[in-house]
Amino acid sequence: MSDPILTVRGLSVTFPDNNGGLEALDAASFAVRPQEFVCVLGPSGSGKSTLLRILAGLLAPTSGSFTFAGGVPRIGMVFQQSNLMPWRTALENITLPLELQGMEGNTARIKAQEMIELVGLQGFESNWPRDLSGGMAQRVAIARALVHDPDILLLDEPFGSLDALTRERMWSELSRIWQARRKTVLMVTHSIGEALFLADRVLVLTQRPGRIKLDLAVDLPRPRADEMRYTAHFGKLARKLKEAIE
Repeated sequence: MSDPILTVRGLSVTFPDNNGGLEALDAASFAVRPQEFVCVLGPSGSGKSTLLRILAGLLAPTSGSFTFAGGVPRIGMVFQQSNLMPWRTALENITLPLELQGMEGNTARIKAQEMIELVGLQGFESNWPRDLSGGMAQRVAIARALVHDPDILLLDEPFGSLDALTRERMWSELSRIWQARRKTVLMVTHSIGEALFLADRVLVLTQRPGRIKLDLAVDLPRPRADEMRYTAHFGKLARKLKEAIE
């Protein structure tokens, strides 16, 4: 097996308050290998989003450490809300990371168009964010996170604000995109079904402060079709995750 691209050792976070501090995450340790899709599952307040924000460099841990193979990585991040700039079209939102890197405009547009085709938004390049559905907006956000070819993609409940049917369609879309690009992914979710459909491994956190209670390998074949969610083995894995959360 390949060496890890990400190694986390004893990561803990305590937020200051008037009662001696609020422990959000407690001594989390795990590793993620290149091209692996790992989901982080757990109850609300278990430190899942805190973990992603630390890895993205948005928050400093109280103790512990994490390292990326090869030094400072390129990171793509997608939040629960698409956070698109309303004054930029779908294509212009996707070109933004490339513009910030100083890439020439035409080259940036060509790369953004490749992402438009990858996420299935051909014909919507000139649409404003207000004219996109929730699912379409998240596709733009995913394309924006991928356009600069990140080493690791961090997803913080990217489909949490979508309705149930759109959310399930987006599982299939994200699975297809991952099959095409094989990026290393660490994704936070509250959904057992979402985690099993997408991931190679699922990490289950306890109630706050979040500790890793279970590291479950998802031995379901790829590519994954929707019908797989109704198989006995999928149900068996779901029960293991549910028991770990409870």
